[in-house]
Amino acid sequence: MTIATSQATDRTTVGILFGGRSSEHAISVITAAGVLQALDRGTYEPVLIGITRDGVWHLSDERELTATREADTLPEFTGQGPEVHLPLGGPAAHRQHLVLREADGSFHEGPRLDVVFPLLHGPFGEDGTLQGLLEMAGLPYVGSGVTASAVGMDKHFMKMAFEAAGLQVGPYRVITARQWERSRLESIERVRELGLPVFVKPARAGSSCGITRVEDWAHLEAAVAEAQEFDPKVVVEAGIEGREIECAVLDGHHHDTPRASHPGEVVVVGQEDAWYDFETKYVQTEDSVLRCPADLPQPVRDDIRAQAVRAFLAVDAEGLARADFFWTTDERVVINEINTLPGFTPISMYRLMWEETGIGYAQLVDELLRLALERPVGLR
Repeated sequence: MTIATSQATDRTTVGILFGGRSSEHAISVITAAGVLQALDRGTYEPVLIGITRDGVWHLSDERELTATREADTLPEFTGQGPEVHLPLGGPAAHRQHLVLREADGSFHEGPRLDVVFPLLHGPFGEDGTLQGLLEMAGLPYVGSGVTASAVGMDKHFMKMAFEAAGLQVGPYRVITARQWERSRLESIERVRELGLPVFVKPARAGSSCGITRVEDWAHLEAAVAEAQEFDPKVVVEAGIEGREIECAVLDGHHHDTPRASHPGEVVVVGQEDAWYDFETKYVQTEDSVLRCPADLPQPVRDDIRAQAVRAFLAVDAEGLARADFFWTTDERVVINEINTLPGFTPISMYRLMWEETGIGYAQLVDELLRLALERPVGLR
């Protein structure tokens, strides 16, 4: 593989970071291909950095990313280029160069980065760990900072932040690994108070990975075991009768009020009592359609947009987020969760809702990069 390792350009160099160690590795690769296609090459110079499932960073290129995406199955980044090492600097260390390690063990200077666009979903990507690394490197990056990313990743603490902000959340229970091992019967009894059905979820995973709908208590322990394959901490939510409504949030420039898109609704077609699971989101996409704006009374749409901004501010998010709600059968707006690094593929809800609101994919990518470059690293 031949990869250019330096740039003589006045364009802003963007490190597009994708792949990663989480269960959402494939979605990250798909997202990177979409963002790369939407990037304005007259303004930005992309530097592709892929992370394998075992956590090794490699410099990549468009040919490798395209080949990864053209596979018949969900894509996998294996890393053919030199290893990438990120020098740790300070708040003034912008425009620094990567360090590359070749297969023979030799090191040399790599491309310069001005800003990073992290497209990693799940743990070690949107949970604050990567954000902390980029802060230590003194590099601006798209999206929320360390604390907001961690809170937004953890459904337990996220709900606590929502409640503190006066947002209505549905009934739920939390089961930690310690509680499940030492007081399992008590944990089960607490969950049974919710009534059936319940949704058993990993506390810190996304893209519907590890989620089970339980309609018989005999299946609860198996559902918890499934969730624990992704996270030892589990959140169990009461089933809520109503429609699932989503709303995209885009930060304001220079501390202006964040912006909310038209609310959207994903309708799963051809299946009774179906829900928007991983398969429907990313594999059998023909089984779902987006309605945006959602078919709701205008005052309800306005309320959801306002609550999406409140949720964004409740976790101190930055850049972008997607807030997910229920519009219940008794006409209440109940917030389910916020995603501080939502799916960003060409078919993802975040991108589609903004398109229906008047901001296209390329403009959205540009907006997010400009927001990242406006703000300093470190405390702000």
